[in-house]
Amino acid sequence: MEQIFGKRREPVESGEHWLTISDLMAGLMMVFLFIAIVFMLDTQKENEKIKNVAVAYQENQVAIYDALMMEFEGDLDKWGAEIDRETLSFNFKSPEVLFDVGKISLKPGFQNILDDFFPRYLSVLKPFRDSLDEVRIEGHTSSDWNANSSEKEAYFKNMSLSQGRTRAVLYYLYGVIPSETDWIKKNIAAVGFSSSRLVLNEKGQEDAHRSRRVSFRAITNADIQIKRILEAES
Repeated sequence: MEQIFGKRREPVESGEHWLTISDLMAGLMMVFLFIAIVFMLDTQKENEKIKNVAVAYQENQVAIYDALMMEFEGDLDKWGAEIDRETLSFNFKSPEVLFDVGKISLKPGFQNILDDFFPRYLSVLKPFRDSLDEVRIEGHTSSDWNANSSEKEAYFKNMSLSQGRTRAVLYYLYGVIPSETDWIKKNIAAVGFSSSRLVLNEKGQEDAHRSRRVSFRAITNADIQIKRILEAES
């Protein structure tokens, strides 16, 4: 029988069989561990990049705010103005100084303020221009209109009013500094928000007086700066 079928093989010890599987599993575990370590290092590197981006963005915001405060801190009270740290909005919040009720023409007092404010404002922002997307002149109103208007009619009438006022501001400032006219044309926009961004009092109710305001808002091109930082560190 052995001549016909060959010599019978002895059964493989079960211990050797499981030892081979164990070695295979250990090897696979080492591979998976190596992949996990590489993934963790890449994730840590990406997190560091994100952290650096956030720090750079915050530092730029703070630098602009500090520069504005250094230049204008002594003028804020007399102009009825404030500077918002988070949005970099320079808010003129004394409506009785800015425009007559329901009108878009600048009052003489506001013209005098702008004559002083605007050249200095552009000078402060000049070192930061590479990090700016635009400067936006924003017009805001209360929700009030005459009693015969519906809520929709009041909103769009206030929209027209806020847009007209910011256009009037930009028109007045357009030629104030001839050397800056091209930059103003390319980088300063006039926007009216109607009553969409009301100022609320402590009770959460509309503060009609404080809602009527004009703001100069410096908007940074954070998305572009983020892309540059990530590319530089990749």
